[in-house]
Amino acid sequence: MTATTRVEPIFEPLDTSKTLYELLGGEPAVRAIVERFYDLMDLEPDFRELRAAHGPSLDDARQKLFLFLCGYFGGPNHYIERYGHPRLRARHLPFSIGEIERDQWVACMGRAMQDEGVPPELLDRLLHSFFGVADWMRNRAG
Repeated sequence: MTATTRVEPIFEPLDTSKTLYELLGGEPAVRAIVERFYDLMDLEPDFRELRAAHGPSLDDARQKLFLFLCGYFGGPNHYIERYGHPRLRARHLPFSIGEIERDQWVACMGRAMQDEGVPPELLDRLLHSFFGVADWMRNRAG
């Protein structure tokens, strides 16, 4: 019998007296991250498959991700107030999401956060969390 060792990431301690929303810089910072994320997706060939999954316009996606991330990070629950429970998996089922789209989403978000000056220790934690959510969104192999 072979034992498998699971290695968990080691993170630096964060200020737990503040929400992620506050640590990031509130609404303006969340908006800037989302804007950069979709700008990168629209401009960079590395994110071609991810961009193709979004259809011709990114406007609705920009707004909904911004509203969602505000609450996800511990700020105002704008998304829930407008649309109800996020039901992330159900809302993403109409889109073909595989490993390529998952990996491109996480890479694009990582670049956006890095470009917007998110501190490395916070960026690492967020990417770890985002990967788990993005992996859960997959609805096809490959």
